[in-house]
Amino acid sequence: METRKIQQVSNGTFTVSLPREWADGEGITAGTVVNLHTHLDGMLVVQAPECEDDSSMQFTVTVGGSDADGADGADGGVDPAGGDFLEQTLRAAYAAGSKQVVIEADGTFDAEQRQAVRRVARNLVGVTITEESDTAVTVRNVLDANEVSIRQSVRQLQFVAVSMHRDATAALTGAAPLDGFAERDDRADRLFAMVDRHFTRGLDRLDEVDALGETRPELFRLHTAARELERVADQAERIAAVASAVPDPLPPAVADEVSELAELVPASLESAVQVALEGDDPDAAREALAARDRVCEGVADAERRLFEEVDADANYRFAHALHALERTAEHAGNVAEVGLRTAVRTRNMDEKPAREGGTESAEHTQRA
Repeated sequence: METRKIQQVSNGTFTVSLPREWADGEGITAGTVVNLHTHLDGMLVVQAPECEDDSSMQFTVTVGGSDADGADGADGGVDPAGGDFLEQTLRAAYAAGSKQVVIEADGTFDAEQRQAVRRVARNLVGVTITEESDTAVTVRNVLDANEVSIRQSVRQLQFVAVSMHRDATAALTGAAPLDGFAERDDRADRLFAMVDRHFTRGLDRLDEVDALGETRPELFRLHTAARELERVADQAERIAAVASAVPDPLPPAVADEVSELAELVPASLESAVQVALEGDDPDAAREALAARDRVCEGVADAERRLFEEVDADANYRFAHALHALERTAEHAGNVAEVGLRTAVRTRNMDEKPAREGGTESAEHTQRA
């Protein structure tokens, strides 16, 4: 890092010279127009215009067509001409932040490939097919970052994950049947994919961060919370799979205990997400972490009781469901840890001007 002295010209404007080596590397000369980004976190960034060109987010991929010679995937691998490969490629492009993907067929598209493209367009937020022919399909993301609220998306993801968790554990204990589970699982995947996409674009493009209206630390925090919530939904899916596969629910002697433990998760997630978003209540984060520990300990006791005291021949898949419940609590705890760090950091930043030196702040952070 180097320092530069701020100068003032005759009309009162402040100026600072740019490093010659950097200017030469970016092709900047006298008269070049650069972009200035004033961020919410107080930083001012100078960027050459071509760095913000979206052309790097547009690319073309060629796949084998129905009348082209190629691998058939018979060896168990992914067929580079198949619909699965095409769907994986489009999802990867979406996550990487691409604006447009042109898929060209070495021949003509078959029904499986067209179905894969349409499935991606249907299941990813903002994706649409803009051009389509026998040999090429253009897929674009038309969602503007100015129209996106990452915070609201995290809240929606929390609601979906909690509803999935409640329904899955209710089915496991025999309290209620599963209903509409697959649709909510797809929605959770869509919400996280959108958050993940904008987070990735925010790493590469300063204008994306500006459009989202979040600082970079806030964007990272929201992405971390969303990732853990998506994993809560994944664990609910595992619990639901066991509930669907096992003919009978958990024995009543264990089911009541598991229900009580499962019900600790929604409240702890609510507190954890609130602190992660706002950073205003470290005590709530600590309570969520305590709930995590209680669930993990209770699940271990319930599993031991089920297989050692209640029914030694109980279906082994119940153990998988209980482990998924334990993992759910751990993911909720991860969100709470993000919130606790945020609360401590926010509190220290608020108190810093009133302190002499940073010793007390550093000690407070270390203790937390």
